[in-house]
Amino acid sequence: MRPENITVRELVSRYGLEPLPLEGGLFRRTWAGPRVAGGRPAGSAIIVLLSAEDDRFSAMHRLPTDEIWHFYLGDPVELLLLEPDGAARTVVLGHDVLGGQQVQFTVPSGTWMGGKVAGGGSWALLGCTNAPGFVAADYEGADADQLCARYPQAAERIRGLCRPGVPLRHAVGQEDPT
Repeated sequence: MRPENITVRELVSRYGLEPLPLEGGLFRRTWAGPRVAGGRPAGSAIIVLLSAEDDRFSAMHRLPTDEIWHFYLGDPVELLLLEPDGAARTVVLGHDVLGGQQVQFTVPSGTWMGGKVAGGGSWALLGCTNAPGFVAADYEGADADQLCARYPQAAERIRGLCRPGVPLRHAVGQEDPT
């Protein structure tokens, strides 16, 4: 079956995807390395499905570790990056590598990130890898007003990638969702 014939429902069923708490999209953790100091896994990986039809996007957030994004199938994804030095840029994840798209991209620790399927697209299947591995306490969601004040050049895009009313952190003591 060619990727353009695959549906979101088929991908959800095939990979057993569930809603990704706070951030959005659908996901499944596919790997967690052995526990190291502090109980954190040495590394972790997830599969993520973003889709335009049901507004499943990756909300603006940042992590204290680098995160590697991998593009697998579907339509390009625009990943907004807000860097600690005040710069804002967009990286496009997709298969058109000769046109500047990336099949793999590392977001440095401390960088605000959020992504969605590019305009006109339907869905994208991606992966994210962290080393050391992700734990729920790592996730810091964005306050749209604060980010817009710091990055006014990207204010419209920031607002489109934030989820008003959603907590910015996982509850203390919450089990790792990924």
